[in-house]
Amino acid sequence: MKISLLEPIGVSKALIEELSAGLKAQGHEFCYYDTKTTDPKELIARSKGSQIVMIANNPYPAEVVEAADALKMLDVAFTGIDHIGLDAVKRKGVMVCNAANYSNQTVAELVIGLTIGLMRKMVAADAATRAGGTAAGLMGTEISGRTVGIIGTGRIGLMTARLFKAFGAKLIGYSRSVSKEALELGLEYVSLEQLMEQSDIVSLHVPNNAATKGMIHADLIARMKKTALFINCARGPIVDNAALAKALEEGKIAGAGIDVYDMEPPIPADYPLLHAPNTILTPHVAFSSEESMIRRAKIVFQNLYAYLEGKPENVCEL
Repeated sequence: MKISLLEPIGVSKALIEELSAGLKAQGHEFCYYDTKTTDPKELIARSKGSQIVMIANNPYPAEVVEAADALKMLDVAFTGIDHIGLDAVKRKGVMVCNAANYSNQTVAELVIGLTIGLMRKMVAADAATRAGGTAAGLMGTEISGRTVGIIGTGRIGLMTARLFKAFGAKLIGYSRSVSKEALELGLEYVSLEQLMEQSDIVSLHVPNNAATKGMIHADLIARMKKTALFINCARGPIVDNAALAKALEEGKIAGAGIDVYDMEPPIPADYPLLHAPNTILTPHVAFSSEESMIRRAKIVFQNLYAYLEGKPENVCEL
């Protein structure tokens, strides 16, 4: 069987060789490409003849899926799968497995980092220090005692809730299903409208799909407190980001920490959030740490071995 890893996955070539050694020992052909490409023609060429294709968060559009002549399984070194041509995957009956849970800690820690950065005015404090300024106007606030709204109480949402609880926050949440672990943390489930109205900090943790696209719309943003912060380390298209930027510009909310956008970085110069005040913006790095990259590499290679043994793991519902 031919197996092709179409892009780098953030770990050393030595680790790739170590993890793929068992595949070669079983007589499988393993191909590794150490450069990224978004060119469909190149992706088609790299996928040719491969029964299993491994990708990370690089787009793998429908035209590539359709042209992948031998494709049986897509092994995704990422949690979300919205960058794949899923309609074509379904038509062809291709199995999709992801790297579930590899970035729970990493994403949750950036959520906390963005929150503290905003509450303690770290960007402004850095600028003031470099300009010979003082602490004047830089008094911050604490997470302790604040109400944190977690939208989506899956694994990453739960990890984020645990960290916020450690800081002394009150937890409320909204999710399509109730998590026993969330309840045990002391999280109270409320409606989405109530969450937006009651939260001092809103943290988003749902996937991007037909049901969630645009779910955080202008009317919901308008329900937020003027003192509230909005943190998005999930997916950009879940939010009406123009409405979010307008709320920030008009002082309707206090600030935002954003890692994801309506497109992958680089972000166009006229994108509204780039010019909104009281924001900390990062270029889609929430999932990326040395530790998380090693975890996901091990998970996606384990996905391969499990699939080859006829016992697939981390199979995504399409």
